[in-house]
Amino acid sequence: MSHNHKQRSSFSGKLGFVLSAAGASVGLGNIWRFPYLAAKYGGGIFLLIYILLALTFGYTMIIAETSLGRMTGKSPVGAFHFFGKSISLSIGGWLNAIIPILIVPYYSVIGGWVIKYLVEYITGHGDLLAFDEYFTSFISDGVSTEICFIIFALFTLLIIYAGVRNGIERVSRIMMPILVVLSVIIAVYSITRPGALAGVKYFLVPNVQNFSWMTVVAAMGQMFYSLSIAMGILITFGSYMKKDISIEDSTKNVEIFDTAIAIMAGLMIIPAVFAFSGGDPNTLKAGPSLMFITIPKVFESMGLGSAIGVLFFVLVLFAAITSSIALTESAVSTFEDELHWNRKKATVIVGIIMIVLGSLSSLGYGPLASVTIIGMQFLDFFDFLTNSVMMPIAAIAISLLISRVVGVDKIEEEVLHGESRFRRKKVFVIMIKYLCPIFAVIILISSVANAFGWISM
Repeated sequence: MSHNHKQRSSFSGKLGFVLSAAGASVGLGNIWRFPYLAAKYGGGIFLLIYILLALTFGYTMIIAETSLGRMTGKSPVGAFHFFGKSISLSIGGWLNAIIPILIVPYYSVIGGWVIKYLVEYITGHGDLLAFDEYFTSFISDGVSTEICFIIFALFTLLIIYAGVRNGIERVSRIMMPILVVLSVIIAVYSITRPGALAGVKYFLVPNVQNFSWMTVVAAMGQMFYSLSIAMGILITFGSYMKKDISIEDSTKNVEIFDTAIAIMAGLMIIPAVFAFSGGDPNTLKAGPSLMFITIPKVFESMGLGSAIGVLFFVLVLFAAITSSIALTESAVSTFEDELHWNRKKATVIVGIIMIVLGSLSSLGYGPLASVTIIGMQFLDFFDFLTNSVMMPIAAIAISLLISRVVGVDKIEEEVLHGESRFRRKKVFVIMIKYLCPIFAVIILISSVANAFGWISM
C-alpha cells in the first residue's frame, strides 16, 4: 500500500491542486447549466439557496472525498477497498468510479457543440447562429456533430496522456486565470446593456415569491454537477495531494472559485437575456437551449455581438475542457489502480469508451433519433442516469463510509496534516452523519419522479 502511494503522481503544491480542482468544478455546469436553472427557478432565491448548500453540503462532500483520496492514495475503488473488501464497499467504490466514465462521453459531445459555435463566430458566421433552426439542424447532422465531438475528445485525451503535472496542472494553470478574465469582461459588457439592470436585480436579489420546492431540488442537483462531488474526481485528485497542503483551505478556495464563476456566468447571461427580451418569462425558462439558441440571438442584437460571441465561447470551451480533463483523469486513474495498466493503455481504453458512448449521444438527435431509452435520447438518458440517479446514491455511499466505517476522527486527523485545527468540524459532522444522506435521498426521489412525470420541475 505504501509503496504504491510513493510511486503515485502528485500536484506540485496547493495552487496546482486548487486550480485543478477548481477546473474540475468550473465547467459546463457553471457556464451552461447554472444560468438556465437560476433563470428558471427564481433568480436570486435560487442563488441564495445554492450558496447555502455549497457552504454546507458541498463543503462537507469536498472535505470527505479529498480526505479519502489523500488518506488512501487511491482512486475511488481503491479508496473504498482500503477499509475492507465487502460487497457494499465494492459497490460504493465502483459506483463512484463509473460515474465519470459515463459522464465524459456525453459531456464531450456538448464540448463539440461549443467548438462548432466558436468556429462559426471566428469565421464571421455568427449571424447564422441567431436563427431558431440552426441549433436543431446542427445537432441532427450526424457527421458535423461527430467530427466536433471527436476533436474535443482527442484534445482531452492528449492532455491526460501527458500526466498530472505536465498535463492537468499545466493546462489548469493557463486556462483558469484566462477564464476568470474573460468572464469579468463579458459580465461587465452584459450588465451595461440597456435594460440589463432588471436582470441583475432578478438574479442577485432574492424574492421569496419566486420560491418553490423545486427551487431547492434544482439547486441541490446543480450543486452535484457544479462542484464535481460524488463523481470520484475529488477522491482521485485528493490522492495526488501532498500531506502538507491544507485540505480545508483548499476546499474554501475551490468553493469561492466555483461559486464566483457561477455568479459571473449568471451575470453574463441573465441580464443579457433580460435586455434582449424585456424579462419575458418564456425566454428565461428556455432551459438547456438558453446558451445555444437564446444567447446567440442576444449577441446578434448587440453592437459587438461577433467579438463577444468569440470571447464567450472561448470561455465556455476552456471551462468544458478543464472539467472534461478531470472526469477523464478519474476514469484513467481507476484503470491504472485497479487493473494495473500503464497510463498509455488506460488512456487508450478510456478513449475507446468515450468514442463509443459519445457517438451514441452525438448521433442521438440525428441518425439515432428514433432510438430512445425510457423516452429519452441517449445524451438526455446518460445525463439523467448519472446526475439524477447515480450521483445522489454515490453521495449516500460516501456519507455512510465516513460516518459508519472510517469515522470522523480519521477525517479530522487527515485534515490536520496541513493545518492547526478543523475549523468547520461541527458543520462537517452534522452534514456527513445526518443531512447529506437525507438531501441525497430527496434529490434522488424528486429527480426520478420528475423524469417519469409524477411531479413537474
